[in-house]
Amino acid sequence: MSHHKILILDFGSQVTQLIARRVREAHVYCEVHPCDVSEEWVRSYAADGNLKGVILSGSHASVYEETTDNAPDVVFQLGIPVLGICYGMQTMAQQLGGKVESGQTREFGYAEVRAHGHTAFLKDIADFTTTEGHGMLKVWMSHGDKVTELPAGFKVMASTPSCPIAGMADETRKFYAVQFHPEVTHTVQGQAMLNRFVLDICGAKPDWVMRDHVAEAVELIRQQVGDEEVILGLSGGVDSSVAAALIHRAIGDQLTCVFVDHGLLRLNEGDLVMDMFVGKLHAKVIRVDASELFLGKLAGVSDPEAKRKIIGGLFVDVFKEQAAKLKAGGGGHKGATFLAQGTIYPDVIESGGAKSKKAVTIKSHHNVGGLPEQLGLKLLEPLRDLFKDEVRELGVALGLPHEMVYRHPFPGPGLGVRILGEVKKEYADLLRRADAIFIEELHNFKDESTGKTWYELTSQAFTVFLPVKSVGVMGDGRTYEYVVALRAVQTSDFMTADWAELPYALLKKVSGRIINEVRGINRVTMDVSSKPPATIEWE
Repeated sequence: MSHHKILILDFGSQVTQLIARRVREAHVYCEVHPCDVSEEWVRSYAADGNLKGVILSGSHASVYEETTDNAPDVVFQLGIPVLGICYGMQTMAQQLGGKVESGQTREFGYAEVRAHGHTAFLKDIADFTTTEGHGMLKVWMSHGDKVTELPAGFKVMASTPSCPIAGMADETRKFYAVQFHPEVTHTVQGQAMLNRFVLDICGAKPDWVMRDHVAEAVELIRQQVGDEEVILGLSGGVDSSVAAALIHRAIGDQLTCVFVDHGLLRLNEGDLVMDMFVGKLHAKVIRVDASELFLGKLAGVSDPEAKRKIIGGLFVDVFKEQAAKLKAGGGGHKGATFLAQGTIYPDVIESGGAKSKKAVTIKSHHNVGGLPEQLGLKLLEPLRDLFKDEVRELGVALGLPHEMVYRHPFPGPGLGVRILGEVKKEYADLLRRADAIFIEELHNFKDESTGKTWYELTSQAFTVFLPVKSVGVMGDGRTYEYVVALRAVQTSDFMTADWAELPYALLKKVSGRIINEVRGINRVTMDVSSKPPATIEWE
């Protein structure tokens, strides 16, 4: 099935992928590609007639520098709508005959923008109206340069006192541009603006729906794999779980999952994974207990990045050993030729950006890089077109339990990075139990105003082990035991996060239970740092 599509050209902004997420939320298919694609590539991409619009992203660069990227001129010649965002607006202005200059006043953060000219882009979209009757928008700015002269055919679409051209439009050619960022949640009407562009102005069909995607994806997997066998490294996380369920739906017993238990999982997590995939989905899963191997290699290591590297490297070694056996065949099977990975679209964007040196990446992905080549296997990535929220929708459509699909992210290194300093079995066992109590009580506590549990109201929550001892009193005796910290954040994109203001009654309950039930912990603290600046090691 072919879908209408929107092309997003990436000039290196850290939030470019948020544009794609917003477009996908409008149920329109889109792709992010580097801004320096060739004109031939663009024409080829548009040749099937499904390309309905182009969006030019932001950037940290200045358009008037010689080394700076422009959009391929062909995007303005295709006869389809174009939207420029921030730097995208500046390069549109410059390329079409306008002027961009360094501004006297830099604008970073909240701004109120006045809409002008009743353009199709902003018609009836406003956050409030001034006493003079001007429609105003609450937006997020992030720029030093600004457009100072409009290109021919354009009119002002929005302004602020310090940025007279904060938006421009050529309605004849359906070219629109804004100096602010509609893709970030700080711009209140951002989703409405992007919906207006892709659905109304571009006329793209909102036919990108996960329920329908299952059948498409199953068919594609069957075409790619045929009668071959597939290996997948199952971590228990959302991405690998949904990939496993989808591939199993497509090819059944041609799939074998390898589940490496590194001893740093949450309480009973290994059993839960096996119950789901073997017990309910009837998939073939090889469970490898490698906890002693991992804990042995981590002994004496306290640096968080060193721990990550050890855990990631060992996982690859253990997985390779199992994959080699499966690849060899025998025992009733002919041997695997495909390696499946739960790579999702942000990982593709980021690794692509890293290769082109265009994108400024702010998170690294944990996929097993380079394994297909090392093992001599072909690669199967059935989720590579999807964002996290789409993967979750797909998981529900496949019949996976809601609580599994929507559970909080848990990084590959697991408890290894949530134990500060050296990883010891004693610490992992204490942390596992404390963490389980925290998660249980988040499920138990409902917020009366929303009717949701605090587990649903937080995006990520866990307990962190602090390798320090504190004095406490239990009855008539003094104790000298370890300390744990509770961490809970709220976020929409996991790039930025605020700490969750959990109710005191919940904190009191969690603290009391941990201290009473987990012998070896006598103090509970709360982490109240936001991200950034606290992009801390355990997330």
